[in-house]
Amino acid sequence: MGQVVVETKDLTKTYDGFTAVDGLNLRIEEGEIFGFLGPNGAGKTTTMLMLMGLTEPSSGEAQVCGYNSTREPLKVKRIVSYLPERVGFYEDMTVKQNLRYTAELNSLSQGEAEKRISNLLATVGLSKVADEEVSKLSRGMKQRLGIVDIWIKEPKLAFLDEPTSGIDPEGIDDILNLMVRMAKKGITIIFCSHQLHQVQKICTRVGILAKGRLVAEGSVDRLGRQSIGGGRYRIEVEVAKLDSKLSDSIKRVKGVVEVQASGNSLLISCEKDLRGQIAKVIVDSGNLLIGMKIEEYSLERIYKKYFREI
Repeated sequence: MGQVVVETKDLTKTYDGFTAVDGLNLRIEEGEIFGFLGPNGAGKTTTMLMLMGLTEPSSGEAQVCGYNSTREPLKVKRIVSYLPERVGFYEDMTVKQNLRYTAELNSLSQGEAEKRISNLLATVGLSKVADEEVSKLSRGMKQRLGIVDIWIKEPKLAFLDEPTSGIDPEGIDDILNLMVRMAKKGITIIFCSHQLHQVQKICTRVGILAKGRLVAEGSVDRLGRQSIGGGRYRIEVEVAKLDSKLSDSIKRVKGVVEVQASGNSLLISCEKDLRGQIAKVIVDSGNLLIGMKIEEYSLERIYKKYFREI
């Protein structure tokens, strides 16, 4: 278990009888990229505001790095950063001038600020435009600058809301790679996006919010097994020649629940990952194992299934 960065206990927010967030219990650890998902109005923004200490919960509590977001909001604000969908900068100031202003707001010394600005601009590929006015930057460049703007204070927790919106495919990969680099530096990221394939690509875990309630939480693989695979692992196997004798041998492996055959392929449902044991049975039978893989689950398919059941 790593250091807990975010922890909520029965976190609830109501507005004039409407429950925006309903008894949220969440735990996120250092260095995780946590995908926070749900349709508009699900309660994601309200949750983030409570975590950042910008609005008070009706009941329950939220903690960031051990600080209570309601009672110690200033301490929380010092260690969190937020990148909105539409990044706002002073358009008539240069890239460096904007970053120096952010550094000053966060009480960085001039020497330390210049060092961080130089290093981070190089990291995100913006060194050549450091002295350009922000108004001259493309949308993708502004998003990269937004990453630098939140990274410069070296936060413990960063909220990124649709950070790839309106960016070309190459720029999207750059932003996602930067997020991974941030996480490797120990910065915990809460990634809000409707681009589910992007979330699946980089997130360690996801949480799905609906009508203020957390309806699912975990890795994509675990959620797929729960919602689609009946709680089981499903292993896809291809062999050179399939016969009933081989199928029967695989069925006798402890933990195998079901074996479905089609052509020279098998779909094997198991209580746990039994690829090693199954491969041994195939090889010992004298058959040729052509391919084997755990069934992969699409986050989009998982997401749609949960919302069909709500």
